[in-house]
Amino acid sequence: MNIKRSIVLRVRIAFILVFLFAGLIFYRIAHLQFVEGDKWQAKSESLNFQFRQVSATRGNIYAADGSLLSTSLPFYRVVIDPVVAKEEIFNKGIDSLAYMLSSFYKDKSTDSYKRAIKDARANGKRYLILNRRQVGYQDMQAMSKWPIFRNGRNSGGVIFEKVEKRYRPFNNLANRTVGYINEDKYGAGIEYSFNEYLEGQNGKALFQRIAGGSWKPVFDAEDVKPDDGFDVLTTLDVNIQDVAESALLKQLIAKDAAFGSVIVMEVATGKIKAIANLEKNAGGRGYGENYNYAIGDQGLTEPGSTFKLLSMLALLEEGKINLNDSIETGNGTFRFYDRIMRDAKNGGYGTITIKDAFEKSSNVAISKLVEENFGHQPKKFISYIEKAGLDQPIGFQLKGEGAPYFKNPEDKYWYGTTLPWMSIGYETKLTPLHTLMFYNAVANGGKMVKPMIVQAIARGNKLEKNFETEVIRKSIASEKTIKQLQMLLQGVVDNGTAKNIHNADYKIAGKTGTAQKLIDGRYTQLYYTSFAGYFPADNPKYSAIVVIDSPKGFAAYGGDISAPVFKEIADKIYAQDLEINVKSQPKFQFADMKTDEFPFIQAGKVDELQLLCNKFGISNHYNNEGDESWVKSTVSNKSIQWKANKVEAPTVPDVSGLSLRDALYVLENKGLRVVYEGKGRVRNQSMSPGMTIYENIVIKLVLG
Repeated sequence: MNIKRSIVLRVRIAFILVFLFAGLIFYRIAHLQFVEGDKWQAKSESLNFQFRQVSATRGNIYAADGSLLSTSLPFYRVVIDPVVAKEEIFNKGIDSLAYMLSSFYKDKSTDSYKRAIKDARANGKRYLILNRRQVGYQDMQAMSKWPIFRNGRNSGGVIFEKVEKRYRPFNNLANRTVGYINEDKYGAGIEYSFNEYLEGQNGKALFQRIAGGSWKPVFDAEDVKPDDGFDVLTTLDVNIQDVAESALLKQLIAKDAAFGSVIVMEVATGKIKAIANLEKNAGGRGYGENYNYAIGDQGLTEPGSTFKLLSMLALLEEGKINLNDSIETGNGTFRFYDRIMRDAKNGGYGTITIKDAFEKSSNVAISKLVEENFGHQPKKFISYIEKAGLDQPIGFQLKGEGAPYFKNPEDKYWYGTTLPWMSIGYETKLTPLHTLMFYNAVANGGKMVKPMIVQAIARGNKLEKNFETEVIRKSIASEKTIKQLQMLLQGVVDNGTAKNIHNADYKIAGKTGTAQKLIDGRYTQLYYTSFAGYFPADNPKYSAIVVIDSPKGFAAYGGDISAPVFKEIADKIYAQDLEINVKSQPKFQFADMKTDEFPFIQAGKVDELQLLCNKFGISNHYNNEGDESWVKSTVSNKSIQWKANKVEAPTVPDVSGLSLRDALYVLENKGLRVVYEGKGRVRNQSMSPGMTIYENIVIKLVLG
């Protein structure tokens, strides 16, 4: 009985414990459901649903004519959820899909792709990156029609994850100027300096976490759409930029130089049309654009003789010299305290006029004049530097501008030799942009304008911000002094150190510069060569500066190294700029021909021109060596000689002399967009023959 009663008691106790435990479970469930339900619901949603950032599309960067310099293009990472597809669809398409993936990516075999997808499906893996190489929009469209993929995301499991990348239609043209920006929002050039406009405003959207750790968007009323970035319209001209880079690169290679820079600017507006910076790549293999020496701190250097223009400005403004006055340079050496000033010419120039001294770039003459007139009051000389705006940063639109360096007479480092050496461009530092701004002011009649590289910020057709030409100094000197400086600069090219770039077609004005490089506190036999000037000298439209650092060879002077680059750039700009180059050619129609005149025939298709000449009994000959069908004409002994015009070459062809119909045929077949004015045959073209062709570039023709 006691045993039975003990067993019953134990059973009852066990039953009560089970009942209490079950009750506790039900209580906990009820508590979680009704008391803590909101808390855990929110927790669940926070884990599986999140508002995530939706990146705005970055704005475009355009050249002055609307050519696209930088844009954002969509690329896609190809991912698959191998579990989604039904058995029939998967088995039927897996072989073909694996084959097409292997053929497209060319990194793994068909079997490797097939095995990876089947293993992921068998293991229930819901997120498999097929290849980390991203594909473009056209490839994405084609891939979406492949087996299994063609069933879409919900039935085939394919996921095309969109990633935007920066794309440059002109590749590395103006590479450092267009610039870049990294994930930490640090970079260079326009991309970095105007990032606040380009990046736009990111939005947010509700996403749900799916298998494999990826997120898919879920429509929600609280979604905030991103505000795409603004577009930046620059002042750059792709044709001038191409010319500047090509001319600079050619000379850097020829002289095995360390680096070089070119800036081309419109005189009246300060709009920069080209900035090129090229330096030797690591290991000395070729040249690349890795730093903006034209503007940045590393471009700060002693300018050399280009600074003599400022010295002449100060001397002329003081009114104590006349350009026809004589100055004694002796044998080309002169002692200032414990240092010897030397001229580049051995034996010196003897007694010459001040005008000749500037044209020949006599160090002795300029330093003597400055010391005689400002030695007792060097602050007055510094005041002319300040009046010209050369002592302060420009406030240029690109970040990273270098600040000029000038000694002050009150500094402990000011010596008795400082002023004479400063007068010829030593013991001071300027960027090429500062020097160009000063020369541009002389070309502009004394008005100094602020250089600019961005002219507008816009989105679509809506203008957000417009940058007008800013006048920094209404006049840096008197009208008389400016005219004298202009005469001196033209004299340098006509008679002085840059007479090797003188030409009969148009006039160039400018000044050469050669400065010994200071390394570890000692001046070396390495040189910083430069040429700054403007053209056409009688009606300036463009100013430019060319600097080339450490050229190799015997004649390492600005006139021999940098000036020829300036001329090549100026020649090509002059040839393509219709406003400054209007060349007339005689007009001829066969109906107007007299019996004693020889007809003026220009260019066209050789078979048509031969047929026409033969009909009128005109002797003509063609040595058809290259089997070219397009020709230009020359006259020899009352006979026309046809010369092959190689319009099929992969560069801008020479269409001068062609009829409009023929010119349109030739140019449009090369992908160029043509605008024209006038009637008759092509008299001029805005792009020089031989230039590189870029897609959708506009070429302007003048007919006459």
